[in-house]
Amino acid sequence: MKRWYKTLLILFAALTMGAFVYLGWAWFSNERSQLTDDLNRRARIIAKSLNRTFVKAIKQEASAHDIEVLESISEQGRTLGYFLCGVDGTPVLQTMIFEGVPYCEIIKTERGEKISQVENFGFERSAGSFVHIYSTPLLSKDKTVLGVAGIVHDASYIHDQMKTAFLWMTLSMALVALLISAATYFVSRLIFQRSVNEFISWVKEGNSVPKSVMSTLSLLKPVGREFTRLNAKLRSAQQTAQEVSQSKTDEELWTPVKLKAHVTSQIGEKKLIVVSNREPYIHTKEKGVVHVMHPASGLVTALDPVLKATSGLWIAHGSGNADQDVVDEENKVWVPEKAPIYQLKRVWLTKQEEEGYYYSFSNEVLWPLCHATHERPTFDDSAWTTYNRVNQKFCNCIAEEFSKKDSPHILIQDYHFSVLPKMIREKRNDAVIGLFWHIPWPILETFQICPWKREVLQGMLGANILGFHLSSYCNNFLNTVNALLPVRIDWDRQAIIHEGGTTYVKPFPISVQPWSERNLPEEATIQADTESWRQQLELGKTRLVVSVDRLDYTKGFSERLDAIKRFFENNPAYCGKITFVHLAAPSRTHIPRYREFDDRIEKKVDDINWTFGTEGWKPILFLKENHPPYKVYLFLRMAEVCLVSSLADGMNLVAKEFIAARENNDGVLILSEFAGAILELHDALCVNPYACQDFAETIRIALEMPHAQQVERMTRLKKQVLTNNVYKWASDLLTELTHPVHASQATATKTNLSKRS
Repeated sequence: MKRWYKTLLILFAALTMGAFVYLGWAWFSNERSQLTDDLNRRARIIAKSLNRTFVKAIKQEASAHDIEVLESISEQGRTLGYFLCGVDGTPVLQTMIFEGVPYCEIIKTERGEKISQVENFGFERSAGSFVHIYSTPLLSKDKTVLGVAGIVHDASYIHDQMKTAFLWMTLSMALVALLISAATYFVSRLIFQRSVNEFISWVKEGNSVPKSVMSTLSLLKPVGREFTRLNAKLRSAQQTAQEVSQSKTDEELWTPVKLKAHVTSQIGEKKLIVVSNREPYIHTKEKGVVHVMHPASGLVTALDPVLKATSGLWIAHGSGNADQDVVDEENKVWVPEKAPIYQLKRVWLTKQEEEGYYYSFSNEVLWPLCHATHERPTFDDSAWTTYNRVNQKFCNCIAEEFSKKDSPHILIQDYHFSVLPKMIREKRNDAVIGLFWHIPWPILETFQICPWKREVLQGMLGANILGFHLSSYCNNFLNTVNALLPVRIDWDRQAIIHEGGTTYVKPFPISVQPWSERNLPEEATIQADTESWRQQLELGKTRLVVSVDRLDYTKGFSERLDAIKRFFENNPAYCGKITFVHLAAPSRTHIPRYREFDDRIEKKVDDINWTFGTEGWKPILFLKENHPPYKVYLFLRMAEVCLVSSLADGMNLVAKEFIAARENNDGVLILSEFAGAILELHDALCVNPYACQDFAETIRIALEMPHAQQVERMTRLKKQVLTNNVYKWASDLLTELTHPVHASQATATKTNLSKRS
């Protein structure tokens, strides 16, 4: 049941009770008022009928007959008698049964020591009974007040009836309250029982936590959270054990199963916290329906199995338009949705924070600074301030997860969090922290132009382990730190000894996930979809050369287009036979230089198509949109050649994705010598993107390479990529993070802190 339904039920019960109380009291008051009005009318009628006799009596002119008439009203029904008072309030005459009863004093007190010219009604206790007194002025013919006449009635019956009525009303209200309470109890019990049944079903079947339990029954919320954590750990352990026992994979090949087993043995019961800007699961809302999107990212692919194996915690920026709708009060959501194993904790950023931290500093300072592409960084003090503030916000979010018992293990991803390790270290000195840098690290002369170079380096040295893709990046970093900070470098161990401890700098080349693990359809469907794309793009029988990149100046788009133009100039026979397909994903369009770059590239594409194209053929198909993984896979399979022309690239996973997609072990990879992947992929055709003539010639060589040679080279490339896949990368990184040297350093730090305190 929804929370509002339960609240509505309780509100209805309360309103019903209130309504019955109000109606009962209204009836009670109305009944008393009617009885009183009846008595008032009776007294007024008697007083009017005897008014002349009362006047005679008060003037001392009454005959014996008049006195007898007055006495006749005494004790008639509920009428007890009468009394007459003078102008000064002294008794003149009264019924004999009232002897000794000071009615004149009573009405004189009630009238403020004066005889009023208006009638009056009231109740009084007299001689142990409850009486009604009606008094009216007696006037002469000239309207002079002669005195007051009073009629007295027995009103005890009103008191008795009201007492009886009140008793019955109370009993009725009690009965109604009992019935409403019973109904509310049984309905609430039904709601509660339904939620309990769903809760039990979840415990038995391991489905996602019932929303009715977590959102309506506060009593079950803490129980639900504890059961969720316990169930996630049990499910993770059970799944890992089953997969390990059933796996017959080659020992050399890393798989999610092997990674899970490895991580479990390394981390055990320790809680692993992964921190990144991009989240592994994004909740979006379309037409009121919430969908879960799993972004295509090597980082997500690598670390998702790790979190599943450890039932850990992933902390990331919540960017989906429905992200806030699905989190609990701690901004957490269990993922994956159908079989929750670990928690995703979201950090909320304002537009100003995202602009300063992500677009301005991360991508206008650190990105161009670390990529040697001759693009000048934009240094902005306010962006640096915002970058620090957002890093501190993430730090505070991480600190909420610290336990007093164990040293936390934290794995931070990429250049968005360069100062975060130091912030965490200041909050928890015994933490074991790893930072993996997914982009290149430049030479000293390039990095030292940064106004905040020392602050960035000091922030990074808060980590126990720093990971880069290549050894050259590690060496660049060691040289930079050695020149700019007062530290000692242990070159043999690639360790930096500083006042905060020791930071190890190691290479961990990232890789890709096998395509067979990505829920691809059957081969017949793939063939049909391939043919569909050929027809849709009017490719006919032309041979394809594919490129897959974000629209970023570091990817060498302009140089690639120059080489394609030169290729057609040098080899006009290929016109109409070769189509270059660019799967280009828009990137950082908020930044002016990226928008200008997009315009330049599109203009170059139009110029080439205008120069060499024909009515039925375009040399370049520039497909600018966010391409889903399956579409990328289809084009990587369709193409004979893949062009990767990065001007600077930490690794470049597209090159490895192309190799992993080659089901027939053929095709040719042309790879820039400035991409990190070139050090692993020796059988690719190496090219300098700036050397236009050589680049164009390399394209020709690739297109004319004999099939047997293609297979020979691609077989070696594929073995390299499949053996050193993304799971191998994750295992190496986590093995280093959980190395005893870091644990002992954390323990020593904790002990020293305890001694100081």
